[in-house]
Amino acid sequence: MQLIHACDSILLQLAHVVNQISDADFVKPARSLGSSSIGQHLRHTLEFFTCLEHGLTAGVVNYDKRGHDRVIEQDRVLAREVIDRIRVFVTTPRHDQHLQLEVAYLADSEVPVTIATNYLRELTYNIEHAVHHMAIMKIGLREVAPYIHVPLDFGVAVSTLRHQQRVAS
Repeated sequence: MQLIHACDSILLQLAHVVNQISDADFVKPARSLGSSSIGQHLRHTLEFFTCLEHGLTAGVVNYDKRGHDRVIEQDRVLAREVIDRIRVFVTTPRHDQHLQLEVAYLADSEVPVTIATNYLRELTYNIEHAVHHMAIMKIGLREVAPYIHVPLDFGVAVSTLRHQQRVAS
């Protein structure tokens, strides 16, 4: 299935970066990222997948209730373990499932709005979210870890890649 392949590809690209980056550069604040680190963006991205995993069991997904686990953003080995665990989750065959998405967009209220969704829609959202943060990470990697080779398609939407191929031909 396309979505599973896309998720796995993204997670493998993230693992490749984690395998290459030094411990110091993983946590180094990048000026180009508003002083956030590669580890922070990775942790944020991974926690969205984790929220989906937990939401699948509960029937309710709420990305606001992620863990903000500082250990993941500071420990490359743990981050890699989380990537591997998420890969098992996303590549495990399963049927689509109806879910509820809870979101709260008012700064002065934590009362959520509940929206009907499903597993495959949320998996799609996680793909888009991950690609977005990978694009941000690529900017930070150029600053704090220019020795890391990231493929040209790292952090680029597939639709953009197809457009670039059409323009080039």
